[in-house]
Order: sequence, then structure tokens, then C-alpha cells
Amino acid sequence: MEIIHDLSRNVFETVVDGYTAYVSYAIADGCLDIEHTIVPREIGGRGIAAALVKAAYDYGRAQGLNARATCEYAAVWLKRNPSYRNLSGDEAL
Repeated sequence: MEIIHDLSRNVFETVVDGYTAYVSYAIADGCLDIEHTIVPREIGGRGIAAALVKAAYDYGRAQGLNARATCEYAAVWLKRNPSYRNLSGDEAL
């Protein structure tokens, strides 16, 4: 699966079987905040949401940003992946 980062729209997206899935984020106060994770039902259950969230937080880590999750899915993902909670390596958020 190819994940594209559209910096102009603050979106990571992929197209699977003709359906577009995406994560949208905002950057403020030194944090990358995932606001929405959208995967159409037709392509759900394939790990697409997890891959998109990981790609966004990997980008944040490379930029020295901390993780934040307004999106409920991303918040659960962070709980399951505690090493991403604070991308700068300081104490967990």
C-alpha cells in the first residue's frame, strides 16, 4: 500500500481498491495532532488506519514533534504504541 503525504492539506492518504482512506492532522504547540482517521467500510479491517496513523506519527517524530490525538482511533493507537506518545523522547504525554 502506498501512503502519500499531502503537506498542503495536512493529510496522509492511500487508495485501496478505488477507495481513499486518510488521516488528517494539525501541528500546533510542538505537537502533531491527528484529528481524523477515515477508512471507508469497504476497505476496513485491513490495517489501513493503523498504517496511516503510524505514517503520520513517523513524520512527526522526524520533525521533532510530540504526539497528540484528538481522533479516538489515534488515541487508542497511541495507548497500544507507547513509544510514540512523546516523539521527542521526553516523558510520555
